Amino acid sequence: MINFLDLQVINNQYQQELKDACARVIDSGWYIMGAELEAFEEEFAEYCGTKYAIGVANGLDALILVLRAWKELGKLQAGDEVIVPANTYIASVLAITENDLVPVLVEPNSETYNLCPHIVREAITEKTKAILPVHLYGLISPMPELMAIADEFDLLVLEDCAQAHGANIDGKKVGNWGHAAGFSFYPGKNLGALGDAGAITTNDDELANVLRALRNYGSHKKYENAYQGVNSRLDEIQAAMLRVKLKYLNDETSRRQEIANRYRKEITNPLIQLPKWEEDAQHVFHLFVIQTNKREELQQHLVEHGIQTVIHYPIPPHKQAAYGELNMTKLPLTEKIHQQVLSLPIAPTMDDESVNVVIKAINAF
Repeated sequence: MINFLDLQVINNQYQQELKDACARVIDSGWYIMGAELEAFEEEFAEYCGTKYAIGVANGLDALILVLRAWKELGKLQAGDEVIVPANTYIASVLAITENDLVPVLVEPNSETYNLCPHIVREAITEKTKAILPVHLYGLISPMPELMAIADEFDLLVLEDCAQAHGANIDGKKVGNWGHAAGFSFYPGKNLGALGDAGAITTNDDELANVLRALRNYGSHKKYENAYQGVNSRLDEIQAAMLRVKLKYLNDETSRRQEIANRYRKEITNPLIQLPKWEEDAQHVFHLFVIQTNKREELQQHLVEHGIQTVIHYPIPPHKQAAYGELNMTKLPLTEKIHQQVLSLPIAPTMDDESVNVVIKAINAF
């Protein structure tokens, strides 16, 4: 079986370094908010090209806390609208509603699956205060155009970078375009911890200061609480392991792009719509997502050829029971995407023979 993703194989590449990192933390006697977190924050900020990186417990918290901090700073208030792509993972929407803000779900670009600037512009009302672009599947959103719109209408921009570590436009990476950004280091991400973990990046001094308190019970100084904060701290062991894996992120991304390049050139089945890519650094291929109106048949065909695939995502946020008030919303393109997408294996540890098997099986369908 060609697994969709084998985290054991991926992490075994760095097994000794990861064990050494854990031992370093254990031996230090300091397990939360210590030297490993501080070092990772500095290294990840440098990688992203930002002034600050602030470690938090997970990617959802990263998004929630940025919006919460903007409320604390008076830049947002309950009832404000946030434009977000309708075809995103539900976490992007949860972050908005958790802050008593209103998600304005818009259809994506049909080729890139990301926000479309002219649709964003059409969705802006007097209540719109922010845009939440999601760099879905690893492809950076059209950030120059979106930032121009944000500047024109004085809107905040929060990037959801959970799937796009390292993707960039002309060398400027995700996490360094908007006013702030949220990253997930869930184990299956391109930069994955060995547990839950996340981070926020920003160049805003004031925002960073508030966020550091909010993640730690609202406190900058022990037992003194400036805000009604939460406990959302990236722990020392996860920070130490992320420091190991960050060193290899560019190499792993290159391998993902090599596989994607072969898929795009060698998959010739006319029933398959391949992802848009200009063969540059804009796409880091967290996922290689194809589209077909024969998804169930294709998925079964691939199983019979020993190939595991995954659907990202079978149900869009506006059709989830959690958002019953949105269930009657009509978003035909988003609904079509969720009914037709299928993710192929594209792990950085895939060998060439496995790639051959996938290509041959799809072309035979």
